[in-house]
Amino acid sequence: MVWLIQNDCDYEGARCLLCPDRYHFLEAAGMTTSMKREKIRLGRNPVSKKLFFGSIQERTRPRFVKTHLPLHFCPPALIDTAKVIYVARNPKDMCVSYFHHTAVFKERSLALTLDDFAALFMDGEVSQLPYFPHVLEAWKQRHNPNLLFLFFEDMKRDLRGTIQKVADFLGKSLTKEQLDGLEFNLHFDNMKKNPWVNKSMAYAYSPLTAEELEAMAAKEPPPQFMRKGQTGDWRNHMSQQTSDKMDAWIQRELAGSDLKFITG
Repeated sequence: MVWLIQNDCDYEGARCLLCPDRYHFLEAAGMTTSMKREKIRLGRNPVSKKLFFGSIQERTRPRFVKTHLPLHFCPPALIDTAKVIYVARNPKDMCVSYFHHTAVFKERSLALTLDDFAALFMDGEVSQLPYFPHVLEAWKQRHNPNLLFLFFEDMKRDLRGTIQKVADFLGKSLTKEQLDGLEFNLHFDNMKKNPWVNKSMAYAYSPLTAEELEAMAAKEPPPQFMRKGQTGDWRNHMSQQTSDKMDAWIQRELAGSDLKFITG
């Protein structure tokens, strides 16, 4: 969404990998094991080399940067010198999504249950966590004119309105035709069918060449990066006991805050 709005809905130019071609992924190398980084360094895949080892200084301006890091891990002057869009998702759906995501990138044992993962999630024992300090830090900055705080659930409820909100934040004017096109292309089902967003992610994170990955995919289709993108899907996966524990955790962590989530 951000890249297309900033680049005047250049769909032809968008036919490239989200990472690393359009965005600099700030902590990509730091999220992976030294063994995987070395495989990529010695591999034959120029895309993954750029993703993991490319310099942000090599990118043309305006630069687009993606990160899962909390604000206090980012440059101190970030909000004073750049536009920041922060997206939060309700913790129950995020927990389920993250559980499946770790399987896609082989970051957990397949024997680990969702209940066990949820316990680790609430304890902050998963990378990119703890959850609430991360979100609440950004929530406190929501009135800063250089930060736009968005909820994933609002994108699902009113995608067109979210597109307009992002365009206004970036100082871009969109025609009705551009809004129509963005609303269609950014619908989750259409994004899932878009190989430049979904299927090609496996190539960007692999030391193998595209030809080698295609040969492997012919034998066993790789898991897709985008799964469901639904609000309230946690009900189809989470036990009542874990749901109750998460409700108590959410209530405890949000005590004294006016931050509220839509969980269903």
